[in-house]
Amino acid sequence: MARTTPHDHVVGDHSPTDGEPLYQRIATALLGELRTGTIPPGERLPGERQLAEHFGVSRETVRQALQVLRRDGLVATDRRGSHAALPGEPVEAPAAAGFPLGARRAGRDTVARATVTWEVPPAGHAEPLGLAPGRPTLMHRYWSSSADGREQRTAVTSFSAVVLAEVEELARYRDRADGTGAAELRRAYDWMRRAGLSLHHRDTITRLAGTPSVRVTRRVHDQYARPLELTELVMDTQQDVLVYEFMMPAAV
Repeated sequence: MARTTPHDHVVGDHSPTDGEPLYQRIATALLGELRTGTIPPGERLPGERQLAEHFGVSRETVRQALQVLRRDGLVATDRRGSHAALPGEPVEAPAAAGFPLGARRAGRDTVARATVTWEVPPAGHAEPLGLAPGRPTLMHRYWSSSADGREQRTAVTSFSAVVLAEVEELARYRDRADGTGAAELRRAYDWMRRAGLSLHHRDTITRLAGTPSVRVTRRVHDQYARPLELTELVMDTQQDVLVYEFMMPAAV
């Protein structure tokens, strides 16, 4: 479920003489969040109660606002709730340091895909993440290859129980982590920061003997030294270059 930025001013500056109905003003504010990518296309919206608290209005006002957006084809509703239906890529600031490690937008000569699963993590992931042996968790897999099928990058990420408990946008993926659908978690680090977590990255780069590839192992923990995620990226150094950044404080 996408988390939105508080809009205390939406209700704080309206009055009976404003002319424009309050539900219309809420619809306009929510549309702004859709267009900026705060709620990306396809993302599930918060429930009516959360939106009502977010904007400081009644649930009935929220229902009316959502109806306006549905009528205009900007929000769609199914048995799982309402989700953003704004077409195309959202206009947004670049996701902080990109997720997962090594991911980037696919160019004309690159094919990339990603999935999520709920399963036991690979050997070497459980202990650093504080997971009991055999305990499943949310896993993210990323593949990148050239147009001729040559594999360039693979990244496998395991998340800790801590981050799934504190970052609701990640936790909600458990219900649909069957590995069949595409999963864009490129805003994962932003979600963590908005949850009040400072992100400390430690990247270890190791050459893979007998190959032109290297393995980059990223461990991320928060300001309390609690593990959040572990990613292992393998990339072909003859075909590609790796650029990455470190240390992002919690959002304020």
